[in-house]
Amino acid sequence: MNKNRRSLLSSPEPGSEGEEEDKQLGSNYDDITFTDYTLGQEELEKIENVLEDDLIRSGVHSVLLIDMAGNIIAQRDNGACDHDLYSLAALASANFAAVDTMAKIVGEEEFSLLFHKGENENIHFSKVNVEFLLITIFGKKVSLGLLRLKVAEAVDKINGVWKP
Repeated sequence: MNKNRRSLLSSPEPGSEGEEEDKQLGSNYDDITFTDYTLGQEELEKIENVLEDDLIRSGVHSVLLIDMAGNIIAQRDNGACDHDLYSLAALASANFAAVDTMAKIVGEEEFSLLFHKGENENIHFSKVNVEFLLITIFGKKVSLGLLRLKVAEAVDKINGVWKP
């Protein structure tokens, strides 16, 4: 690994070559907030069980828990999903960020959920917390009202995984 590379989640050590380089380039990491999270195997399994039990068994075709950078954290589907989920996750995070900015323009703190209706498939986006989004793909057989109820329950359970 290149010794000059570093994670955006970390700042250069004081007095290091990286700190000097940042000063020369005019970089200011203090203006950007990055969050860091850690999920153990047990927490991940709990989240995956919630996705399976609460959403897939309710008729959802596919569900993704992603971070705000578009990385897939957990995923479940009904076995018939053939979508490019990695591209979908990246685009979903960008879409949510764009809509978040639009909310601020019109004076809202945020729009915490989004819904896109298609002819055969629909996509529902819900903010889990400041770090995560829940993306569900579902068809005509699942009503939006039922989905919203099930997603709200799942979000509560997912957030409960981090609470002591």
